[in-house]
Amino acid sequence: MGQQRPLSLSEELLMTELTQRSGVRKHTSLPAVAASSLAGTAVEWYDFFLYGTAAALVFSKLYFPAGDPFVSTMLALGTFAAGFLVRPLGALVLGHFGDRYGRKSTLVASLLMMGLATALIAVIPPYASIGISAPVILLVLRLVQGFALGGEWGGAVLLVSEYSDTSTRRAFWASWPNVGPPLGNLLAAGVLAVLSAAMPQQAFLAWGWRIAFGLSAVLVIIGLVLRLYVQETPLFEASQSKAEAEQARQSKLPLALLFRRHWRQILVAAGCRMGENAGFYIYSLFIITYVGEILKLDRQVGLNAVMVGQGVAVVAIPLLAVAADRVGRKPIIIGASAATVLWAFAFFGLLDSRQPALIVLAAVGGLLIFAAYSSVIGAFFSELFPTQVRYSGTSVAYNLASLVAGSFAPIIALALYQAFGTGQAIAVYLAGMGLISIISVLFAKETKDIRLSDLDPAAGQP
Repeated sequence: MGQQRPLSLSEELLMTELTQRSGVRKHTSLPAVAASSLAGTAVEWYDFFLYGTAAALVFSKLYFPAGDPFVSTMLALGTFAAGFLVRPLGALVLGHFGDRYGRKSTLVASLLMMGLATALIAVIPPYASIGISAPVILLVLRLVQGFALGGEWGGAVLLVSEYSDTSTRRAFWASWPNVGPPLGNLLAAGVLAVLSAAMPQQAFLAWGWRIAFGLSAVLVIIGLVLRLYVQETPLFEASQSKAEAEQARQSKLPLALLFRRHWRQILVAAGCRMGENAGFYIYSLFIITYVGEILKLDRQVGLNAVMVGQGVAVVAIPLLAVAADRVGRKPIIIGASAATVLWAFAFFGLLDSRQPALIVLAAVGGLLIFAAYSSVIGAFFSELFPTQVRYSGTSVAYNLASLVAGSFAPIIALALYQAFGTGQAIAVYLAGMGLISIISVLFAKETKDIRLSDLDPAAGQP
């Protein structure tokens, strides 16, 4: 592992000044910052994934005209995809505010928007009561969810990465916000599974599922308290204290600077996520539709498989991040992408067995691959951009991949099955996403030994 550049005298004085200004408090420690980021991210992804899981189980039956189940399911998955369409917009707007005014305040706003939208979904009347207004309201609230999530991941990762600038364990610390998606999905699937198992189908469809959305209000309060508990990152405060930063704010927008100077990094980072993002939504959401609607098995089989797989991913992500700090970012991404290509075909073979144990194995294998990606992308993305555009850069790249690979993955998968009548057609699509990730990461440099502050234009300059 390369040697870290020691702090210069001016940098030491600046860090000391910032520490004294904020006070030496517990909430500037890396474990506290990582826990805060994880809590907020888990709550937001709980809300986002709760919608996706409910779309497969509930919304197609309650919020769209009765008739062809395939059409209703496609419409429900379409509103799920709509949330992805506005995620890049959320990344642009919230990323801009995060680079101009701070990571912490932007993350608080994102969490509040997400929680409000999710709580309101709990009280939307069904199509049978208010007609076309029901899916329209559902769509609007889904768009709010997507906008809020667009600015969540980048800020949560930066909150940890920029606190761990000099740490040789940056991937480990930056991996904790990435535990949020599987943990949030695990919570969403678990709550719905418990409610579904505890009451008759009719009661679950009528009102039981609404309890899961109502719980979001409680989780948001918890996440908000933890998020308010941390300070702004030292790197952001340092960048704001420099005279050239003030001049840059007056003459340049962070987004203009991002797209003019760092568009290659955006494309590389987004490309590296193609296999991870498409795979995640196949392994964790489409599997529920495939098992329940195509294989005609009990819906609990798919939910159980997702819960086990997500539980494994929650544990595996920080453990694999330790390896990422040792061997580097690129080997982990290449290995995960190669595994995506191979597991795509095994995944649908195991599902088609119709054996619950093998279905669980399919989900666990897929979500272990997702865990390998997630162990490294937080640190890797942060290491591609300088401080003044890092929030915008990481958010845009992350959500661009989500739009291209994640949003349409369940719809493409369902359409491919309808066209070819086999899950192996979907496997070919997923393998293609993995190949894109392999090609993309080959254009990147290894970044594990750099310091984030060295990426800033003024680093090392008088």
